[in-house]
Amino acid sequence: MNGKHRQDGAHDDKVPAPDAPSSQGAPRDNSGSHEAEHGRQELSGAGRTVLVTGASGMLGEHVARLLAARDWTVRLLQRRHAPLADQPHVEEVLGSVSDPDAVARAMDGVDDVVHLAAKVSFAGAWDEFVLTNVTGTRVVLETAKRAGVQNVVFVSSPSVAHTGESIVGESAQPADPVHARGNYARSKAAAELLALEADGRGLRVAAVRPHIVWGPGDTQLVERIVDRAATGRLPLLDHGAALIDTTYVDNAAEAIVRALERIDWSHGRALVVTNGQPRTVGELVAGFCRAAGVDAPTRRVPGALARLAGTVIEKVWALRPGADEPPMTAFLAEQMSTAHWFEQRTTREVLDWAPAVTVEEGMERLAGHYRTHPREDAATPAAGPASAGGS
Repeated sequence: MNGKHRQDGAHDDKVPAPDAPSSQGAPRDNSGSHEAEHGRQELSGAGRTVLVTGASGMLGEHVARLLAARDWTVRLLQRRHAPLADQPHVEEVLGSVSDPDAVARAMDGVDDVVHLAAKVSFAGAWDEFVLTNVTGTRVVLETAKRAGVQNVVFVSSPSVAHTGESIVGESAQPADPVHARGNYARSKAAAELLALEADGRGLRVAAVRPHIVWGPGDTQLVERIVDRAATGRLPLLDHGAALIDTTYVDNAAEAIVRALERIDWSHGRALVVTNGQPRTVGELVAGFCRAAGVDAPTRRVPGALARLAGTVIEKVWALRPGADEPPMTAFLAEQMSTAHWFEQRTTREVLDWAPAVTVEEGMERLAGHYRTHPREDAATPAAGPASAGGS
């Protein structure tokens, strides 16, 4: 079916608040392996239908396209029509993940689910995060069980286990909705716990935590950094020296699809996904700015001062919210001034995968995007390829 549309109404459901990369990827031939001898095998998309929620976002669209390319019939669940739904072998159901009726229609005849839909923001009321991130996940899981769905990949975030301290070479730690920082992270932590608790009894569930996903056309991270740098509103905290991991969008999408293909290995687990190439915040910001033809920020602010300012701004924003994201929050200040990079050996072994696009190649692709899609206030497009750290 091509471009199928179904319309539904809204639903309001409340939940109480809880207080060095390979250029080709890892080999996939498991014939004769110890794991294969124990009955594990990779999942093929041929003859299967997968429901993808949240495909209107950059990462969700990449995941949906990759699944379609690997022979799944892809069904999308989202609030508004997406051009992707007009492609062959892609279906569409219009509605919200928090609406049981819409989810039931979307889940009809589905074998597998990749659940990406989420409210992602540094600010906002707790109930808004609960409705999409917690209630929506609960509805998806409960409907999947009733509908006979076999496998679910829940797309989470490393922030579910970040409590404000530096993360240096750690693997995926347990989600902590009590101590996670900010409403987004707390709600995603609660949702991940629901997802992994649902693993078993006929439904296999894996959680994948891609970290700081970016790429061409990214409006959530790259464009905001570039726009603020262009207007002088982006300071570097503590000289931009914090070392962090990121994930190029193609790599993140591939890892999510691999978690479904390798569900025999991935279910019941939470896996952090990154490029495995830590860079300083300053290097990454400079790379994004060079790609867009914008001067990198030079103004510096102590991290402790930014965290204090972020706390004050959050309180003001709660009373008088602005049109866009707040210029600073305590969570954002922590993310920009503390190290967070992760051990990737476990993830790569479980998924039998390695990222194919390096940070440097990603920056070159980003620069190419800005040459063909220059910023509106830019006199000329970016002059040439850019890379993080200037290498």
